[in-house]
Amino acid sequence: MAYRKDVYRYGKYTEYEFKFKGKYGAKGEKRAPKQKATPEQIRKQNQWKKEKLVLRLIRANFTYGDLWVTLKFPKGTRMRGSELKEIRREFLKALRKEYKKRKQPLKYICRLEIGELGGPHIHMILNRFRDASGTAEVVQQIWQAFGKYLHYTPLYEEGEYKDLAHYITKPLNEDIAGQLTLFGGEEDRKIFSAYSTSHNLVKPEAETKIYGHWTMRRILSDGPVPSEGCYIDMDSVRCGVNPYTGMSYYYYTEIRMDAGAGGKGGDGG
Repeated sequence: MAYRKDVYRYGKYTEYEFKFKGKYGAKGEKRAPKQKATPEQIRKQNQWKKEKLVLRLIRANFTYGDLWVTLKFPKGTRMRGSELKEIRREFLKALRKEYKKRKQPLKYICRLEIGELGGPHIHMILNRFRDASGTAEVVQQIWQAFGKYLHYTPLYEEGEYKDLAHYITKPLNEDIAGQLTLFGGEEDRKIFSAYSTSHNLVKPEAETKIYGHWTMRRILSDGPVPSEGCYIDMDSVRCGVNPYTGMSYYYYTEIRMDAGAGGKGGDGG
């Protein structure tokens, strides 16, 4: 059974994704004829891919103590998506200057949002100043020129940042999406559906190998085996058939227990 293995290594995380011909879990079966994917299948697959990508970016670029910030406006504030994008641009421009003074890069992942009552706000993951305090105070001082309220909390590792990745990529509420399309047009719907990042984020690249032996069958029958000093995040395990390609896939992440250690990861293959 020929298969492809993509491995992403960064920090204490190693992701494995296998793509192969044949039905998942059915040894020796030929790939079933490709069928047209349903809209729901496509939606779920796209959402999973977005969450997986953003989770990888968070884990590779941010750490415990960096900030999850919500930038708010006075009650009753209403604005178009293009206006909020401009405010974000000017805010980040001012914030970047403060980081530059400290000779540090500004890294962020951002999502613009409209609340259920129509209030605009900005969610953002920011790297904190290294070897210096006062990041939140600087952010708050700069935001006073644009909005009024600010809420922040340090990142914590419980859950390995999965909730953040989901929140940043979550689909628009259908009612809000309808209102945005009705009053703000398609542009607003797109603006409030997307996330953005700084250009300097580390983007882990896959190590790719093509195999043609029995390792895939072992994983399908016995499940993945963690590397020495690692454990498998069982919540990360996913398997199924890609609705676009008709190829089966098996995906999981392992996490090194000693974050300071080395480690090569994996099932071998």
